[in-house]
Amino acid sequence: MGMTMTQKILAAHCGEKHVEAGQIILADVDLVLGNDITTPVAINEFKKAGCTGVYDQNKVVFVMDHFTPNKDIKAAEQCKQMRDFAREKGFAHHCFDVGEVGVEHALLPERGMVIPGDLVIGADSHTCTYGALGAFSTGVGSTDMAAAMATGKVWLKVPSAIKFNLTGKLNKHVYGKDVILHILGMIGVDGALYKSMEFAGEGVSALSMSDRLCIANMAIECGAKNGIFPVDEKTLEYVYARTKRTPVVYKADPDAVYERVIDIDLSAVRQTVAFPHLPENARTFDEIPDIPIDQVVIGSCTNGRLEDLIIAADILRGKKVAKGVRCIVIPATQKIYLEAMEMGLLKDFVEAGCAVSTPTCGPCLGGHMGVLAKGERCVATTNRNFVGRMGHHESEVYLASPAVAAASAIAGKIAPAE
Repeated sequence: MGMTMTQKILAAHCGEKHVEAGQIILADVDLVLGNDITTPVAINEFKKAGCTGVYDQNKVVFVMDHFTPNKDIKAAEQCKQMRDFAREKGFAHHCFDVGEVGVEHALLPERGMVIPGDLVIGADSHTCTYGALGAFSTGVGSTDMAAAMATGKVWLKVPSAIKFNLTGKLNKHVYGKDVILHILGMIGVDGALYKSMEFAGEGVSALSMSDRLCIANMAIECGAKNGIFPVDEKTLEYVYARTKRTPVVYKADPDAVYERVIDIDLSAVRQTVAFPHLPENARTFDEIPDIPIDQVVIGSCTNGRLEDLIIAADILRGKKVAKGVRCIVIPATQKIYLEAMEMGLLKDFVEAGCAVSTPTCGPCLGGHMGVLAKGERCVATTNRNFVGRMGHHESEVYLASPAVAAASAIAGKIAPAE
């Protein structure tokens, strides 16, 4: 019986020649990640267990991105705890603070800290993003993070898999965000529960790395343990531009076992919006009435990359955000912010009437920099639209691509990019 990509990576990291779905393994970890919400809990558990040092000072990463720049005293105290711990344990060089920080799942790939074949865990559910690079990556709880910081190991159950066979190419103004919302509309938020979403087929080559990172990022919204893409020339070009480490490329066996195979014709995917209050509530514009909006957010670990900002700027350039609409643009990292500045994108945004923020998760989780009031509606390029996700429990979040978000900001209502 053959193995999937995910199963091959897990087998290599637990010292087994073969693993199969349902098997419990103790795996070696290549990178342990935490942010300013989850890490303080992990630090407390680390100390409570009597641990003294981290297993590898080059393999533990702290990213202070959710409530930074600090929104209140509690946020400031949590970040201080992280800084002090990283300094004390000797990995301050991997503690990313204001001025060099970025949204964690944009920052790590940009820095070349994750490469094909790695096994990465993070105390954040969207750690699954790195599957776009051909790595196994998944979110864990803070106690698992604490144990991994100390031992370099994690207990995992080997997931079964769903294969997504991609064909064709995306049409104009259709992007990776539309693909994953389309898939969510097909299988629902529990359609891949504790399964590996394995993307394959000739259509993969037509997707940019930005598209792949976006799709893998939202695998968790399908309930998946992870999402993963095959490694091709685009992947290697992206990786080699960012690191000197040598990737390990795994390929699924021809006789790998999948619970289900789903065919996706990329050319048939249309601009898609997920209505409140679940990402599975996917609709295309033939199903969307006039819905006025109050806010637009362009950014996040899902769609805050340079390519996303270029898409939005191309639509906003020379136009104005509708009166009564707040449009907030958040470059996901300092590097992206600087590149957007050098390309004139920030000028385009400001002249259109947008507010441009320093890198932060901020509004995505209703933390700061764009919290919604009762009854307000927001079109966001973020990844979740649960009740109260961006503010008041009677506010609404509509998930969309940067193209739809930008077009909606101009129109003052949910609108397609044209």
